Amino acid sequence: MPDKLNPQGIAAPFGAYSHGIAAGPVERIVVTSGQLGLAADGSLAPDAAGQARQCFANITAILAEAGMTAADVLRINAFVTRREDFPAYMAERDRWLEGVEPRPASTLVIVTGFTRPEFLVEVEATAAR
Repeated sequence: MPDKLNPQGIAAPFGAYSHGIAAGPVERIVVTSGQLGLAADGSLAPDAAGQARQCFANITAILAEAGMTAADVLRINAFVTRREDFPAYMAERDRWLEGVEPRPASTLVIVTGFTRPEFLVEVEATAAR
């Protein structure tokens, strides 16, 4: 199980994540490409919450293919196109990580856009077992 790294000498995380994660030795590492909110049938939710939910569903499927779960995730990198979508993304991330301890390291960046204007969220994950 990874160890969370939240030193007392720095400000506490302001969300449900760890400042750092230490893991090792590891048997297998999985790094996902950025996942968009596209379902298998090509459909796309019109809002950031729905797209984030699908991003995490896609990551769940990738992890399962490698015999892993959200509990194996060390780091999440996420990107949203609108600052106002920050809370919706965070709620979906926290729902996906419910019961997972330690929480992975996590970064959220606001970007100007993706390859298609209807894409609002992209999420990538790094996992190890």
